[in-house]
Amino acid sequence: MIAQAHPRLLRAVFAASLLAAGLAAASAQAADKSVSILEPKNGATVTSPFKVKFGVKGMTVHPANEIVEGTGHHHLLINQGPIKAGEPIPMDDTHLHYGKGQTEAEVTLPPGKYKLTAQFANGAHQSYGPAMAKTINITVK
Repeated sequence: MIAQAHPRLLRAVFAASLLAAGLAAASAQAADKSVSILEPKNGATVTSPFKVKFGVKGMTVHPANEIVEGTGHHHLLINQGPIKAGEPIPMDDTHLHYGKGQTEAEVTLPPGKYKLTAQFANGAHQSYGPAMAKTINITVK
């Protein structure tokens, strides 16, 4: 009886190990995707206009209007937080779209303190969610 149970136990342990390895790989792959604001740095004081430089890791920048797996484009949210995954990014003065595939832009803001959020989205301007967003704080003189 023990000899029969033993192979089943080994198969169960092997199956559990494969599942755990697959979940770890998927988690690591998701962790390898990120967006960043390379410039200005968090906490910087800038004068207007100033350059915003975006970075992305694990995905490719691609112009809007075409949904291509593993690609997207940048948006800059002013005094806004990340947008929930799958939701469209509004088009207004506080949600700037870079749908031509731009990786940097000149931004003009009046003096004050600002929260800037880079949000990556697909070709239909649907957010990839907080996992593909990065927020910094700056002061404009």
